Parts: sequence; C-alpha cells; structure tokens
Amino acid sequence: MTKTSNGLFHWLAGAALSLLVAQAAAKTTAVEQNSFLYPEQRHENIGELITQFIQKSHYMHIAVDDELSSRVMDIYIESLDRNRMYLLASDVEYFDTYRYQLDDVVKSKPLDPVFEMFEVYQTRVRERLSFALTQLENEPDYLTDTEYEFDRSESPWAESSAELDEIWRQRVVNDALNLALEDEPWEKIQEVLSKRYKGFIRRLDQVNNDDVFERFMNSFAHTLDPHSSYLSPRNSEEYRIQMSLSYFGIGASLQTEDDFVKIVSIIPGGPAAIDGKLGPNDRITGVAQGPEGDLEDVIGWRLDDVVDLIRGPADSVVRLEIIPANAAPGSPKKIISLVRDQVKLEEQAAKSEIVKIPRDGREWSIGVIDVPSFYRDYRALSNGDKNYTSTTKDVKRLIAELEEQGIDGLVIDLRGNGGGHLTEATALSGLFIDNGPVVQLRNSNGRISRLDDPDPVARVAYNGPLAVLVDRFSASASEIFAAAIQDYARGVIVGQQTFGKGTVQNLYSLDQYLRAEDDNGFGQLTLTIGKYYRVTGESTQHRGVDPDIALPSGIDAELVGESVRDSALPWDTVQTTRFRAGKPLDNTIESLTASHTERSKDDPNFQYQVDMIRAAEEVRSQTTISLNIEQRRTERKDDLDRRLKRENDRRAALGLDPVASLDEIDDEDRPDVLLDQAAGIVTDLATMRAVAAEPEQTARARP
Repeated sequence: MTKTSNGLFHWLAGAALSLLVAQAAAKTTAVEQNSFLYPEQRHENIGELITQFIQKSHYMHIAVDDELSSRVMDIYIESLDRNRMYLLASDVEYFDTYRYQLDDVVKSKPLDPVFEMFEVYQTRVRERLSFALTQLENEPDYLTDTEYEFDRSESPWAESSAELDEIWRQRVVNDALNLALEDEPWEKIQEVLSKRYKGFIRRLDQVNNDDVFERFMNSFAHTLDPHSSYLSPRNSEEYRIQMSLSYFGIGASLQTEDDFVKIVSIIPGGPAAIDGKLGPNDRITGVAQGPEGDLEDVIGWRLDDVVDLIRGPADSVVRLEIIPANAAPGSPKKIISLVRDQVKLEEQAAKSEIVKIPRDGREWSIGVIDVPSFYRDYRALSNGDKNYTSTTKDVKRLIAELEEQGIDGLVIDLRGNGGGHLTEATALSGLFIDNGPVVQLRNSNGRISRLDDPDPVARVAYNGPLAVLVDRFSASASEIFAAAIQDYARGVIVGQQTFGKGTVQNLYSLDQYLRAEDDNGFGQLTLTIGKYYRVTGESTQHRGVDPDIALPSGIDAELVGESVRDSALPWDTVQTTRFRAGKPLDNTIESLTASHTERSKDDPNFQYQVDMIRAAEEVRSQTTISLNIEQRRTERKDDLDRRLKRENDRRAALGLDPVASLDEIDDEDRPDVLLDQAAGIVTDLATMRAVAAEPEQTARARP
C-alpha cells in the first residue's frame, strides 16, 4: 500500500471500480473537512510490543493469526457502528478485504488499513449528521403511523444512502418528538437538535491519531477477553487520576455506547453511591452546573468531555439528566442532583443493622452486614499502623457488636460488590470457616497455587445461621467469598447468579518497555494472566456462583455479566484441592426453599417486586417505538397508571393509605425486598437450629 503525501492511503487495487470511485470521493470529502489522521511510528512499536505480551503472557496464549484477525475485524466494526446507523453494506464489504490482514498489521506492518476504515466511518457520520441538519428546516409531522426501529444492532446493513436517509429521517423525528413530549416549542427543539448534531461533527473533528489507535487496539484486546484492554497515554493519565481519587466527581464509572454516556458501575463511598438514585446502565443525556444552571445536552459527546463537565470543585452541585436503565422508550427523563466530593474510604466501609422478623409468636433479630467492596489500606499497613482499615477487620468488629445485641442469625450483603483485594476475600472467608484453602489460582503457565485462610489459628468469628446475599453485580472477590461459604457448607447463598468474573489481570506500563522519542508516551496494557478456581476445582469464570435459593432481580442476566460477552473465557475445572466441608445442606436448602416459596406468595412487597421485574422485561424486549405523538402520550400515561396501580395494590395489601401520584413516594421509604427475603430465610435457619437444640421430648411435642 502506498502512502500519499497528505497522510491518506490509496484503496486496494482489487476493489470493484464503482466502489473505488464512491469511496475515493468520500475520502476526498474527509480530507477537506478533517485534519489528517495517520498511524505514527510509535503506534506500530506499541502494536508489536502488545502482540509479544499477548503471545507470551495472556492466559490463553492466543495465536495472533488470521482467525484472530477475523474476530478483531468484527469487533472493530462494531466499535465504530454498533447500531448500524452510519456505514453502508458496501463499506463493510470493502472492509472485508482487510479481514485476514489485521494480525499482520498489528505485528509488524503499517497500520494504514485501520486508519483508512476509520476515515470511511468519519465520512459516513458527517453525511448522516449533515442530512439530519437538513431535516430540521421544517417541523416534522408527529401524527404518522410510522414505527421507528431504535435498536438496529441485529438488523442488516443499509444497502444505499437513500435507505439510511429514511432511517435518519425517522431518527430526527424521534429526537424531536422526545423534546415535544416535554412541551418544548419547535424553535427550541430546532436549537437543541442543531446544537447536538453540529456538536457531534465538531467532536468527530477533534479525534486524533491516538484515539483511532486506541479504539483499534481495544478491539484487538477485547477479542482476547473482555477484561484485557489498552489505554492511550492520555487515558492512562485519566486512569491514574481516578485511581488516586484526587479529583472531585460523582463516583461512577462511565463509558460510551452509541451516542450516549452510560453508567457502568457506582463506586462505593462516592456521592452517587451515597445518594442511591443513579444506577448501572442509566444513560446521561444532559449535565448542568449548580442547582439552577441550564442543562447542557451531551448526547453524542466524547466521554472525556462529559467527564470534564461532571467534575468540578468540592461541595459544588452537578445535575444529571438521565434515562433510567429500565425506562420504556420515550419515558420522561429524570433529573438527579449530586454534590461533588471525593470517594471517601469511610463510606466504603462495611456497615451493620438489625432486621426484626416476627415469626412463631416472637421477634427474631437478624444482623445484616453490608460489604460494598473488599478494601485494605495498604499505605497504613506498610507504615506499621496496626489499626489499618480493612474489610475483614471491620466485619469482625461488626459481628462482635451484633452478637452483643443478641442476633439470631446473620446476612452478609454483597449486592453490587464488584470485588477488590483478593487478600481480603480470603481473610473474610476465614472469619466463617476453620483453617483451609479458600481459592485456587492458575497462571498462564498452568501452575496452580492455593490461597488459604491467612489466619488459620484464629477462631471463627461467627458460627451461627448465615446467608450471603448476592446479585448479578457481585463479582470477582465477592464470588470467591460466596463460593467458599457454599463449598464449605457454612451458609446458604441467596439472590441471583453472580457476575462470573473469574480472571486475574496485570497492568503493564508500556513506557517501561519502549523508549520515548517525544513526550507522548505509549500508554498501558491490561492483560488477563490467570483464572480463579473454587476449592472444588470449578471455575467462577463465566458461570459465577449459582445461589442456593434464587430471588427475583431487576438486573437482567441476559444483558449483564461475563456470559453476555462474546469473548469471555470459558468455564472449566482443575483438580479438587483437599478441604474439610461441613455437613451437606441439600435437605436444609430444600426445606428453606419450600418455606420461602410459600411465604412469598402472601408477601405484597415480594409480589410487587415480581410485577416490576416483569414490566421491565417487557420494556427491554422492545426494539421499535411509535412516531405518533398521541400514541406516545397514551403509552406514557398508561405506563404511569400501571405503575401507580401496582404501588397502590401493594399499599392496600399492607394496610397503607393509597397515593395519588408516584411523586409522593420517597425512594428511601421503599422496602428492601431482597434483604427482607434473605432475613426471612436466615430466620428459618435459626428456627431449625433452635428446634434441633431442644430436648428430644420437647421437639416431639411440637405440633
């Protein structure tokens, strides 16, 4: 391939002539409108180094060959246009000429094809947004019977520009309709959408060489597994800032998906976690400064630009306009106000409470310890401070305090706990089991090591009735702890199948391996180098930990979790290690499940939860939406009416007064249904233990 003087590259000679002419014309437009993008020599050096790391250090020792190249191509195209709104079928067909060349490109050859494909994408985006701007010249008809397909991820690629024009005509009508439903006048709608589309073009023009290279290298890394990734020098610094917690923000991890910035996770101890109204998979559509500032529409923005808007001085207010994760298409947006602050270690700390459960003529006290993450203050520990903060030390103290108050059972709540320090997972397990192995680790060389209870001589901190409450966001270290409790038959696991992240990553700063000829740097590589295994030999990877007693969850396991990701490493096994488990709980779990099932039938809060989940599933199944404003208003009203009826049915069953509007409901007053169910299950355990401890004649006399 020949490199031209202006930094662009000729198309392959074997392409069809008609396609050559069309693509060349598109490229000429791109040259006129955008600063030239081209691969730099250091990008080629980074690609070669990362390839070496992958072949030598990645857990699977994946061969960088034509098969891998084909998968990289699919992921790269998806990263450019996941919803198939910009590229034509002919573009994708043209890209296919490079399908088996990307492995050679990343190993040793110029990265020209990667940048060439991105330039075609850039051109198509400009074409689409320019067309969208022309559609704002006249107010659309909001009374058509058209259905807009907003999820095109599984649809065929458009065959022509005319087909894309129709798709985008509908998209603009939908964008305008969403604002019209908020009673915005057409002049305001024109202004908002014009600014949005022009801003998208402006940010596209700000893309630099590192951005293109990072996007491709992440496509390459994500072909290996979901947790291997590459960060450019700029984003490496951003990562360092986030890990140091030296900035003031909202305490949430963000990523872009299509035109939206989406919440990936909520960081324990941050403002968003403390407030509790923002959740994973919520999408941010606007950001405002202060209690009264105007909302800035951020649809289509670069992630770093949105992050810059969200950050600000300590104790200042930022307002986020969001589309909730389970909201029906076209639902009203929510405004959430957060006070910027640092993530506070004390807010990450485990906390306890006591839940009272009336049963059999008495009130049972069930202790609950919420563990939001597995933390350890290594700085204090390295300085010799014996009072360093850690999950295990905090939980041990809380158990002692709860037992002083006379609890009958204990729930360890790991919902939303994405993991943390492995040492803490093993140490926390040691509070509930006698000395023995907790988890096995196999590295990329196949060597298996065993991690045991780090304090084998210490007595268990608690040996009473125990349940561990988990959900789909319980991951990594949480899964290690839950698996150990299950394998040792020390307690019952209740809730939802966990995330399934059973892999170990290592971070490589590439500046240590390459010599910089300028100040740009080389970025960093995160690479999967090992896998975790339970003491039984089964991996927690992909499958996670299955609960002994399943509870309904609003988290869709078909959208969240390791098993959802195409490149997730498989579940497998190693040899069982020697460990001493308790008495099998199979019969106990069967009895607990039967009691829970029977009890939940008459629990209004439980049934309300089930109904809410069913409604959310119906919403998630939608891929189209009406472009008729009257139908949308009717659908919105019907949805609100159904939600209000569900709430008032629940309240009536509980003997509470009805409400006229959902706005009257304070989220903090809503019951924690899953926690209540877990506490009920532990009460059953405590009841069984109490019966078992009674003298034989007393137990025989029970009805």
